[in-house]
Order: sequence, then C-alpha cells, then structure tokens
Amino acid sequence: MVADAVIYHPTVSHYLKFVATTVGRDKTLRTVQYFSRFLAWYLYRTNHPQTTIALFDGIKKNFGSVRKAMRLGKFVEHFKAAAVAADAKGMDPILRCCAIGRQLGYAVYMSLDTLTYLDATGIRPSVSAKRLQREAYKAWMTGLLFNVMGGVYTLYMMTEKSRSMAKDDGEKAVTAKKFERYTGMKAGAQDALADVVTRENNQAKIQLTSDICDLAIPLSALGYADLDDGIVGLAGTVSSLLGLYTQWTKTA
Repeated sequence: MVADAVIYHPTVSHYLKFVATTVGRDKTLRTVQYFSRFLAWYLYRTNHPQTTIALFDGIKKNFGSVRKAMRLGKFVEHFKAAAVAADAKGMDPILRCCAIGRQLGYAVYMSLDTLTYLDATGIRPSVSAKRLQREAYKAWMTGLLFNVMGGVYTLYMMTEKSRSMAKDDGEKAVTAKKFERYTGMKAGAQDALADVVTRENNQAKIQLTSDICDLAIPLSALGYADLDDGIVGLAGTVSSLLGLYTQWTKTA
C-alpha cells in the first residue's frame, strides 16, 4: 500500500513528465555542471586537497560534454523560430526584432558549438576549435543581449498595462458598488485578468534575471569582464535553477 501511494503520487507523475523533456534534463545537468564549477573554485581557494578539487572539475567537464551532445542539431530549431518570428506581422515590432535577434544569435551559437564537439570530446582535435568557440560565445552573447532588451521592454509594457488596469478598476469599483447596493448581487471583477498580468510579469522577471546571469558566462569567456570561476559558477547555477523552476511549472 505504501509503495502504491508513492508510485501513484502526483509528484511522481509530475517528475516523469519533467524528465521526459529534453529541457528538463538539460537544466538539471546544467545546474550540477555550474555548481560543480563553483565548488571546484571554492575548494581551490580554501586549500582543499587536489583530489577533491579534481572530482568536481571532472563533473563540470563531463556534464558539459553531455550537454554539448544533447545540443547537436538544435540550431535548426532556432533558425525555424527566427523565421516564425519574422513572419509574425501582428507582433509588437520591438519584441519581434528582439525575438529574431535572439533566435539568430542562439542558432549561430548552436551551429558553431556543434562544429567544436569533436574537439571538445577529444575525438578529433582541431586547430580552429578555439576560434570557433570564441565566435560561438559572441553569438550567444548577442542572443542574450537581444533577450535582455526584450525582457526590459516587456516589463515596461507590463507596468503600463498594470497602471491602466488599476485606473480602470477604480472606475469599475464605483459602478460595482452601485450595482451591489441596488441589486444585492456581487458584480463581476477583473481578478482573472489581473492574475494573468501578474503571472506574465513574474515570468518576464524570472527570464530577465536568468539572461543577466547567463551573460556572465560569455562575457568572462571572451575576456570582456574580469570574472573568476566562482562568480561564473554561481551565475550559471542561479540561471539554471530559474530555468529548471520554469520548466517544472510548465510540466505541472
């Protein structure tokens, strides 16, 4: 009976849906990868044995290779998403531009990342791998910057929408009170719409925070920012946890 209660528990079903998605598995591996990167840095700075440091450094490298393999061919998805965004004529022009820039940046990043796979895994070393990886980081950074701009603009539009709704609610509250006074019935409210706006606002904030954290990775790799492995590891861990949380809620 206890086993049945565990096996058929809704959380188990939710977990199975989550791990069945490529994004769910990737975010889980990414969290471990970047937290291991932070731990390797921390253990080194606190003079722990080299064997312990090597353990987490190995986890970081191996999980990175697994994730690189999972990304093979994913560039096609982003090229298609860029084309779909370009065809979305009814979309807000600024968001449309940001979406196209983001998807193209990610598509180029994934394409170049694919070309460095054999070198990264040691199957076939290439003298051009470092140059390709650097260009890949530039493309990723470009995609993230477009996403950050889109996130900031979205939050601005959400704020304006919330202000407009607050003004409308104030006017509707007066009408609702009159309605209740004369009929004794509750007037309809805009609570459902307000909940949708609040939920979308929270999602935009989470995505923006994740993108800003992710920017630390290419900025550090390209030498544009002087960030050590501790900061990069923590930034990657935070963005991974936010992505993991988002995917977990999507599969609920």
